[in-house]
Amino acid sequence: MLIYRRQGDFDSTGVGVLKPAQTETTHDSESHLTMQVVNHIRAMIEDGTLKPGEQIPPEREFAQKLKISRASLRTGIGYMAAMGIMKVRHGVGTFIAEGPPEIGKSSLGLLGALHGFKSWQMFEARLLLECKMAALAAERGKEEHFTQLAEEVAEMYATIDDPEEYLIHDVRFHRTIASASGNPILASLMETITSALYDGRRKTAGLSKSLKDTAEVHREIYRAIRQRNPAEAHRLMERHIEWARDAQEQEDQERVASRKRKQKQKPANGKISGLTSRSNESSIYPRL
Repeated sequence: MLIYRRQGDFDSTGVGVLKPAQTETTHDSESHLTMQVVNHIRAMIEDGTLKPGEQIPPEREFAQKLKISRASLRTGIGYMAAMGIMKVRHGVGTFIAEGPPEIGKSSLGLLGALHGFKSWQMFEARLLLECKMAALAAERGKEEHFTQLAEEVAEMYATIDDPEEYLIHDVRFHRTIASASGNPILASLMETITSALYDGRRKTAGLSKSLKDTAEVHREIYRAIRQRNPAEAHRLMERHIEWARDAQEQEDQERVASRKRKQKQKPANGKISGLTSRSNESSIYPRL
């Protein structure tokens, strides 16, 4: 939670401003700034400064007001859009979602709560949770859930050339399945995982070889759920997560190997010669 400790943390109108105490060059600092943006906007909604259905200020103006970079602001807004708290209307602007905002849920404060977890641990958790939730969604899902899933799949296809925008709809798709499972405890656990993963997934989304392939996988999962086929929904979700896990493991191995090659080829003068950047062609499956 963001806490303002000094009078200087407020502007002349009494509205708190963000003062990043660190640069935006590391994963931890970026996650920290993202959480600052989320907490600050949440506070503005809670105190009525921003109201449901209201458009937020233009990006440049808002970033200056919060005293952060526009990149950090976009990341925070993207996260809140993925969580359904904001609605981005292309060519129009960004609005606070209509209806009672679910900003009081603890999941919003969990973006930076999980530190030091290993990739395999997160994929293991996702396999245990999401496969079962997909099966439950096929059994218990309502028409409104099916409609939302169909809309998110359509948006995935529409944003395959924009990885960060695609990720918003990817996250919403999985959140809708969690909601359709009919178990709020499972849905809350999924929110925790989504919060912990969002920032990292945002950074790797652009490395995926083909977002069209993942969009197709999500469409298959949707069809199984819509057809009320729990076994097929479970199988497809399991395949999706396992492929993503395998791709992530390969990416990690290649990163380590690349680092070792650079160390071996580094001459006495400290310059690296004869190296070319690694191609993304080895990515067997997008990590979304």
